Amino acid sequence: MRRASWFNITSLTLGFAFLYLPMILLVIYSFNSSKLVTVWAGFSTKWYGELLQNEAFLNAAMVTLKVAVASSTLATVLGTMAAYILVRGGRFAGRTLFSGMIYAPLVMPEVITGLSLLLLFIGIGLDRGTLTIVLAHTTFSMCYVSVVVSSRLVTFDRSLEEAALDLGCSPFDAFRLVTLPIIAPAVISGWLLAFTLSLDDLVIASFTTGPSSTTLPIKIWSAVRLGVSPEINALSTIMIGIVTFGVITASLISKRKAIKAQRDVQAAERAVA
Repeated sequence: MRRASWFNITSLTLGFAFLYLPMILLVIYSFNSSKLVTVWAGFSTKWYGELLQNEAFLNAAMVTLKVAVASSTLATVLGTMAAYILVRGGRFAGRTLFSGMIYAPLVMPEVITGLSLLLLFIGIGLDRGTLTIVLAHTTFSMCYVSVVVSSRLVTFDRSLEEAALDLGCSPFDAFRLVTLPIIAPAVISGWLLAFTLSLDDLVIASFTTGPSSTTLPIKIWSAVRLGVSPEINALSTIMIGIVTFGVITASLISKRKAIKAQRDVQAAERAVA
């Protein structure tokens, strides 16, 4: 194995510091007793208590979670269907146009996407609110789900489906009982990716939101323009903690499943021997 050089170690250290040092400072100053976020005045958790009493932030967080769950679920269903058609549909009329429409939002600037959706909602007379944000987030996040699921379907062994069909399953039952459980990790990954994109979106939501449905990124952006508040640091720390907990939990579950699968394979090999 090649030994790490000082250049590689220094580059890696600087890269991680650039990415994570601001987050570490944000977490530290969320426990600052001073209202000035750049002046340390002692350890305190009072800003977390203030955050729990801030109805504006709490309402924005609830709207954001509702939108993220709804849009990611719709995007997962539609994106999985689109991926299945693209991979299994063969050469059909309009395939090029269909695939182009699926992948176009991936390279389309968010400002253009948000403006076009705003004009669409105004044109059809749909009042801006939670529904319009869900539709907007579903529109661009389903493309990412389609890419993730398509990559798994391309390498899928179709002989498993054929065996299920030979045993009497209908095409729908074969998909439900054989295909879907095997591609489930890709589907779940697509859902998590869509959830993250919806949770983080600011540009498209700013075009499609209404007065009664302000999302958390918009609320934070509006508050930061007037100065960074310690409550924002506390809120960001909570979000970082939730994401960190989710990543660690998912990693542990994946590792446990991999170990279990390896043990099952070894047990099967011993049984055959």
